[in-house]
Amino acid sequence: MQDKPRGLFITGTDTDVGKTYVGCLIARALRKAGHRVGVYKPAASGCRMVDGELVSDDALMLWEAAGRPGTLADVCSQRFAAPLAPHLAALAEGRALSASQMREGFAAWRGACDVLLVEGAGGLMSPLGEDEYNATLAEEFGLPLLVVARNKLGTINHTLQTLIAAAAWGDGLPVTGIVLIQPTPPGDDPSIETNRRELEARAVPPLLAEVRHGAETFDTEVDWFALCHG
Repeated sequence: MQDKPRGLFITGTDTDVGKTYVGCLIARALRKAGHRVGVYKPAASGCRMVDGELVSDDALMLWEAAGRPGTLADVCSQRFAAPLAPHLAALAEGRALSASQMREGFAAWRGACDVLLVEGAGGLMSPLGEDEYNATLAEEFGLPLLVVARNKLGTINHTLQTLIAAAAWGDGLPVTGIVLIQPTPPGDDPSIETNRRELEARAVPPLLAEVRHGAETFDTEVDWFALCHG
């Protein structure tokens, strides 16, 4: 895409790993640094009905964190009720997920912000149609990937598989780094204390920061704007 904005494509090692939470923290940090922040979610499913209109809680949280740029519809114009992959959720409503609309929504942010945070729907290889995936959009949008990994048993495998998928897609999708997040209380999972060290030793992209359960900041100061490329 020509004249693409500076930004990040935020993906996760699975669904509900904390992508939105991390995106909100980054949006607030960028705003605090004086940048105009745009946020975009190409499609959302599992939305709730409010006053006769479907609302994506993820899109709403990102919009609020970014300071309400544009309209909520600019953040996510394609919203579906069923908790399925977006194209399947659309079919369940007798609708169709528009591939062109996902791209037009991204292009509409051009010139409207200094940096754009795009949150994918699910993981990198989650489908967005018969022949499209989140990886398809990440490649076309040309933004570096930020991989959000859930700090729990199994995250080493999930994270490394996501990085392998990124490297194998087309000519390779650039990954700017990993954020490890603990979205639920730790319980009795001892891997929580060793996952970071293991990922730092095994992953090529850097582990940029960690977010402990309930934390409202990253444990490490990160220059997010420097990591955003267009």
